[in-house]
Amino acid sequence: MSSRQIQRPIGASGIQASGVGLGTWAIGGWMWGGTDEQASIRAIEASIDAGVSLIDTAPAYGLGRSEEIVGKAIKGKRDKVVIATKCGLNWHSGKGNHFFDQDDKPVHRYLGADGITYELEQSLRRLGTDHIDLYITHWQDPTTPIAETMAALEKLKTAGKIRAIGASNISADDLEQYVAAGQLDAIQERYSMIDREIEGTLLPIARKHDVATLSYSSLALGLLTGTIDPGRAFSGDDQRKDNPRFSASNRQKVAALKKAIQPISEQHKASMAQIVIAWTLAQPGITFALCGARNPEQAIDNARAGEIRLGSDELAVIDKAIAMHLTQMDA
Repeated sequence: MSSRQIQRPIGASGIQASGVGLGTWAIGGWMWGGTDEQASIRAIEASIDAGVSLIDTAPAYGLGRSEEIVGKAIKGKRDKVVIATKCGLNWHSGKGNHFFDQDDKPVHRYLGADGITYELEQSLRRLGTDHIDLYITHWQDPTTPIAETMAALEKLKTAGKIRAIGASNISADDLEQYVAAGQLDAIQERYSMIDREIEGTLLPIARKHDVATLSYSSLALGLLTGTIDPGRAFSGDDQRKDNPRFSASNRQKVAALKKAIQPISEQHKASMAQIVIAWTLAQPGITFALCGARNPEQAIDNARAGEIRLGSDELAVIDKAIAMHLTQMDA
């Protein structure tokens, strides 16, 4: 399948990847009502076939489940993908700062050198590879100095186990400490049309230091696809159940946004989700937009967003519609 995917650099690492990335939190099943392994594998394969090279995963997504599924899907295709995975949430040592429990296992935030080294080897095994392209600290550990964490990561990079270093869920002060301690190539943060706080905090610092930004929840957990009807209910451990962001009022506001940008969608023969992703990639400082997909249809739909180029007039119309319909969302 031909692709006009935007190719963008991961900081100063020399690595390039598709602007649209596949996020695999939902594929792990945890907090998403379970997973269908075969459908997930087909979704990953469809993403790759559609030109998506960036695949983002983490050990915490289902206690290794997401990484295992990604590993199966990329077998024989490792040279076609840029793998991002994470460290710092572990359930094996009890060290660090207790964060949450998953499947009755206590998960701690720990970014000491011994924890990072152990986690990396487990991720390499689950993913069936000998190196990670982008290794990201998942959540920050208040018990370990950032300089110590960066030293451990730089050592792994020198050994060829990882190719680039990233950090996620950080403060502006954390980011300054990371770039002072070594070569940080990327940050990964929540960002969407309704989550724009980092525009005034992290993005200016990242741009100053040539640090790429990966946005997660680019579609706001699916809310901004415009396909979730006001009456839809979520079940099981799906995190959207009882989440005020998915109130009927918010869904109506998203429907109003969809109507307002409908002419742009029609002009590009695109879904609302595709326009939202394309808008995200057009924002200053946003390098990659991570989007989840649990079946091939969703994967292909998301991938095509990387081929859409929105003009300045179109972006102005979208920004006006966002200001009109999304500024007073239920939290």
